[in-house]
Amino acid sequence: MHPDVPPGTDPLVEYGWSEQIAERFADDDVQGSPGRIVRVGGGHGDTMTSAGPLRVRTAGHHVCTGDWVTVREPATEGDMTGRVCAVLPRTGAIRRADASGRSEEQVLAANVDTVVVTVASDTLDLGRMERLLALAWDSGAQSVVALTKVDIATEAVFEQVAVVAPGASVVEVCAPNRSGLNELREVFHGTVVFVGASGAGKSTLVNALCGRDIQATAPVRQGDGKGRHTTTDREMFPLGGGVTLIDTPGFGVSGCGTRVPASPPPSPRSMSSLSTAASRTVRTRPNRDARFCRCRPRRPRCPASGESSQTAT
Repeated sequence: MHPDVPPGTDPLVEYGWSEQIAERFADDDVQGSPGRIVRVGGGHGDTMTSAGPLRVRTAGHHVCTGDWVTVREPATEGDMTGRVCAVLPRTGAIRRADASGRSEEQVLAANVDTVVVTVASDTLDLGRMERLLALAWDSGAQSVVALTKVDIATEAVFEQVAVVAPGASVVEVCAPNRSGLNELREVFHGTVVFVGASGAGKSTLVNALCGRDIQATAPVRQGDGKGRHTTTDREMFPLGGGVTLIDTPGFGVSGCGTRVPASPPPSPRSMSSLSTAASRTVRTRPNRDARFCRCRPRRPRCPASGESSQTAT
């Protein structure tokens, strides 16, 4: 049994299996077993099936993390690798322009319900955040902004972010002392994908939410505060209750503007739109009785040793 799946539980249920997904497979006449792609690389993929994990060949199919697929077991005795036979149509896919600069799109994650745009408060870049929100809106998924590292920010940024993120939940979190994690968890639905720049704290959040170190992290660079690429694959992890998390490598957003988003990102330039945008934003903050990382004079810093509050993806 996979270590992330409780004993006696159907693994697929932990990875998002539902009656709706079962109906979609029932309409597919391809012979094989249902599975979900949890990681892809080198012409192969790791899937989760009702029988447990299965390594599969993906030749002939463009698959990505989060895809629902029909798989077949290894054809011969001694062969440990199955193969993908079919890929179900995707919903809620996160797409961006291919990094090569060609016109092709790159699918970052499939069948996504919630997109968490992870933003480091100490190096806030509103332009980058707006482009990442455009990716989220374009997918049709629920949008959430997770403000990390608020304990080391030199200025309060919540209001700035709320203005340019209408309709999105904005949650301030501090992973080292777990402040804001419950509030963040409450806005999750279905398959949740984390996007953001290197150093924003995506993998640190995934580790904190899952309760153990399943993703590598590293301190940001001392000179410019930029993160290091420690996450190299898009990988899915079950959080429980049918909720799954997909961590992604940090990336730039130079190609994000090549698509026309389903809901265009708001512009902070128009003063008349500021109050309207802010009023539509779902503002989420932890209980004031709890110790919470907010950027205020003389407030305690996150109780983390070394540079752990500045860890990067």
